[in-house]
Amino acid sequence: MTPNVYTNLEENDENQSEREMIEMELLLEGIHRMYGYDFRNYALPSLRRRIWHHIYAEQLNSISGLQEKVLHERASFDRLVYNLSIPVTEMFRDPNMFRTFREKIIPLLRTFPYIRIWHAGCSTGEEVFSMAILLHEEGLYDRSRIYATDMNDRSLKIAKEGIVGVQKMESYNQNYIEAGGTGSLSDYYTAKYNSVIFQPFLRKNIIFAEHNLATDRSFNEFNVIFCRNVMIYFDDTLRKRVHNLLYDSLSHFGVLVLGSKESTQFTGYEDCYETLDQREKIYRKIK
Repeated sequence: MTPNVYTNLEENDENQSEREMIEMELLLEGIHRMYGYDFRNYALPSLRRRIWHHIYAEQLNSISGLQEKVLHERASFDRLVYNLSIPVTEMFRDPNMFRTFREKIIPLLRTFPYIRIWHAGCSTGEEVFSMAILLHEEGLYDRSRIYATDMNDRSLKIAKEGIVGVQKMESYNQNYIEAGGTGSLSDYYTAKYNSVIFQPFLRKNIIFAEHNLATDRSFNEFNVIFCRNVMIYFDDTLRKRVHNLLYDSLSHFGVLVLGSKESTQFTGYEDCYETLDQREKIYRKIK
């Protein structure tokens, strides 16, 4: 192959990459202007993979083809948002975090007359119900209010129903045991056909609502905020924006719980928190 052929191939690759980048920017800008959802500061490699996966699922050939479809068909847009929001969760996910929360944070919460907890990016709600169970077992649920939010309306509808596939319960039960559960997980749900539904008393103090971390503001002051494994999909600009939102939403001496690959470092707020548990990324606001 001659040098000129190599040069032409490289130029074609560069042109293709530039064209794809332009298509990506137009798609994300169109979504923001049409629907108000802002994915423009999501981490590009992960976002690109998910968009192309969705393109193939929609039986399309290009990002531009996807743009045309989502701007003209709301159902197509809803499917795209569901895929981009990565609805991944499970009950007592990372059991040691829940055990650590029970051992280190519950004693602090006992000193509060009323407890407000925010689960930001709650997905389909399994971790929210896990916290409700933990608070119930510690005698704190009746004076607690849990606000569970997500940008994905489809996930929120599932969460509000409080229904989980029965096939998941075996692994969830093991998580519950490892998380320090003091009873039996089966006490908290009723099995029906191929699903289980959580007991009504667990749902009474949970408020599910739509909230977009990329665009929406603080809506209350909280004693505890969970924002776990959400910001790993954001770029630095959006990550700093969300940390500002979390800081403004957290009460003095409030507790922030992040995901295992997240931290307060390089956010501008590192000195505003003390670390309560480095492994489980649990921090307390002190400034």
